Amino acid sequence: MAEEAGMLAAARASEEEKAREREADPSDEIFEGEIEDADADSDADAARRGGAQPHPLENSWTFWFDNPSAKSKQAAWGSSLRPIHTFATVEDFWSLYNNIHHPSKLIMGADFHCFKYKIEPKWEDPVCANGGKWTISCVRGKADQLWLYTLLAMIGEQFEYGDEICGAVVSVRAKQERIALWTKNAANEEAQVSIGRQWKELLDYNDTIGFIFHEDAKKDKVPKNRYTV
Repeated sequence: MAEEAGMLAAARASEEEKAREREADPSDEIFEGEIEDADADSDADAARRGGAQPHPLENSWTFWFDNPSAKSKQAAWGSSLRPIHTFATVEDFWSLYNNIHHPSKLIMGADFHCFKYKIEPKWEDPVCANGGKWTISCVRGKADQLWLYTLLAMIGEQFEYGDEICGAVVSVRAKQERIALWTKNAANEEAQVSIGRQWKELLDYNDTIGFIFHEDAKKDKVPKNRYTV
């Protein structure tokens, strides 16, 4: 876990440097579209060509995209949800992350998920069924860094109760962007409060956040927070 954290911390610093370079050179900016270029050179490919050994993550993870243009009022919830790709190494994560849309470039109504392999981002999934979620929000265009740091914390196993983590989703709406961290056992207050506190610390997020049980969300349009930190 320590090695993964070190790798991801170094990669995080590298990504921040790349972001500054992209700001200085707008021609490199990624615009709307799920994948920038299927033939784009990737860090993972470069590592393989150079003979470097990939750095495996403790868990495999899958990116999912819920396209608002594919949704209809008559369709069942989740019918427009599609898996994009599963990754299991540090290199493959960055290869994907650098060639997909960041939240600020997603269209309004889009939901972009990253969940542990074989866990679907749905209430009905057996692993998620008894769980809940912590949620943070920010104004439009400000979620990119919070989303990246959330991904790095999850896949780098930075949470004390990491086994409780199912995944995370960033949701783009008209007036704000939201990031939700889904967990397995909502009734385990000690674990959930620990995760919420650690998440805020990792993101340097100062506002109060709340935890909602999925079971409550199924019954009420505006469910009450069971825990807050």
